[in-house]
Amino acid sequence: MRTVLEIQKRLAPEIVDVLRKRYNILRHIRSSGVVGRRTLATALHMTERVLRAETEFLKQQGLIETSAGGMQISMEGVRLLSEMEPMMKEWFGLYELEERIAELYHLRQVVVVPGDSDREASAKRELGKAGAIELTKAAAELSSAVPDDPIVIAVTGGSTIVEVAEHLNTSPSLKNAMFVPARGGLGERVELQAGTIASSMAKRTGGGYRLMHVPDDVGEEAIATLMSEPHIREVVDIVRKARIAVHGIGEAYVMARRRRLDAASIERLRQSGAVAESIGYYFNREGQVVHKMPTVGLRLEDVERMETVIAVAGGASKAEAIAAVLKHGNEDVLIIDEAAAKKIIAMFS
Repeated sequence: MRTVLEIQKRLAPEIVDVLRKRYNILRHIRSSGVVGRRTLATALHMTERVLRAETEFLKQQGLIETSAGGMQISMEGVRLLSEMEPMMKEWFGLYELEERIAELYHLRQVVVVPGDSDREASAKRELGKAGAIELTKAAAELSSAVPDDPIVIAVTGGSTIVEVAEHLNTSPSLKNAMFVPARGGLGERVELQAGTIASSMAKRTGGGYRLMHVPDDVGEEAIATLMSEPHIREVVDIVRKARIAVHGIGEAYVMARRRRLDAASIERLRQSGAVAESIGYYFNREGQVVHKMPTVGLRLEDVERMETVIAVAGGASKAEAIAAVLKHGNEDVLIIDEAAAKKIIAMFS
């Protein structure tokens, strides 16, 4: 297939552009469910006139359907997209990006999805879909290796991990899993908190869950008091024995504001060169920990002994943060989007 694709790229490069445009339109419509032309044009950064011509073609081919509510993908469109995905990854160079990043950071597996989640909601949904697939695979591998051992899965908060939860389904490997929040709540929107995501994953897969009803922005003295409570101690012990972690990656100062760090702490982060945050730890460009939040939840030493650590993050704006966390070296599987992957490789070069 590679030879045919290379020939087409060289002799008829316009075919690649047309295919990519129509593939992205179908992908966005599938991700959106039902979407109007104006909304779709804005999401794809296209004029309505150009989009109208393309969607008329796709409708004639039986790939999309229209109604008063907007456009939606047909069953034939879903089937075609599934068949196209391996080929489009080849054409877009995503396989090469995956191989290069896996080699640079010694990762077990890298999955690169098309697009830039900074600009496209559909790219974030694709991250969630890929994250759900890899989590299910990781749980299946552990279940087959040691069938009687319970699988505890620790998850962080954030909008990207919400998307992972949205794409999970019932499966034999996850039905007996226990989902737990990696950390306490940040006082943000409840749907973005790790506890809410853990319970959502459990409900979607048929698994179980345990929650830590504690905030994540308390001091050392408060943590010592919380840890003396038997219920909290019990849940924390379960969290720290997790075998799989699914976490996001954030930019240091964005996360510092979310965690409501005071001005002096933020200035210390700046002076230490912090660029990334993950699971309450802040990293500089070299992947060194420069600050950590006190917590009753998951610690870095707990992550280091896990069987599978899955990071899910995207957007060109997060490229530096993702690279910093990868340099620290705890991740096994990385789910990333095209924009972030390209920027990481450019930075490395």
